Amino acid sequence: MDAASLHTGGSEWRVGPAARLIVLNEAMQKEVPPSPEDLIRLLNAVAQAQDRKAFAQLFAYFAPRLKSFFIRTGLAAGAAEEVTQEVMIAVWRKASCFDPSRGGASTWVFTIARNQRIDRLRRARSRTADSLVDLSDEAAPPPSGEDIAIMAEREEGVRKALATLPNEQATIVRLSFFSEKPHAEIARELGIPLGTVKSRVRLALSRLRTVLDSDI
Repeated sequence: MDAASLHTGGSEWRVGPAARLIVLNEAMQKEVPPSPEDLIRLLNAVAQAQDRKAFAQLFAYFAPRLKSFFIRTGLAAGAAEEVTQEVMIAVWRKASCFDPSRGGASTWVFTIARNQRIDRLRRARSRTADSLVDLSDEAAPPPSGEDIAIMAEREEGVRKALATLPNEQATIVRLSFFSEKPHAEIARELGIPLGTVKSRVRLALSRLRTVLDSDI
């Protein structure tokens, strides 16, 4: 990937070649990582003063974690880097929307990351609908300690959002994402067609995204 820039409104944030950026980020991660309070302070600095130094620290902290997260969800390394930059552009532009009373900085950033991943999957499905492989039936890698911490932070918000779903959609979401059951197994367990399971999952994810986006 050639040199690239993060466009931030009327200006741009130059990040350089992707390979060099990853090496730099990995080197910076050997230092003491910022605390949750530090991350909130840095986000506030970006929101209030478009502080580039604060954004650089956020980028150094989150970029390698976001890339690893996207790779674990199935993206190739190049695509993971692209989506990571998209997420960090959103962090720069939407920093003023961050509300620390609703959750930590990591929760907020990874909520954006999840939404970007859903958008990318939706675009991919629309382009390759006839040949799409059902990713829900593939074995998922075991969660890392970081994944577990992030999921724990988001759990309360996700469960509140689930409460807004119709019962038949909420049941399938719990079986698919909490019990990690493939769609085919859910269809057999509930005695409904596989197509119905997939349709309800799509409807549920769309509604959950709307609810969770309103909390960012």
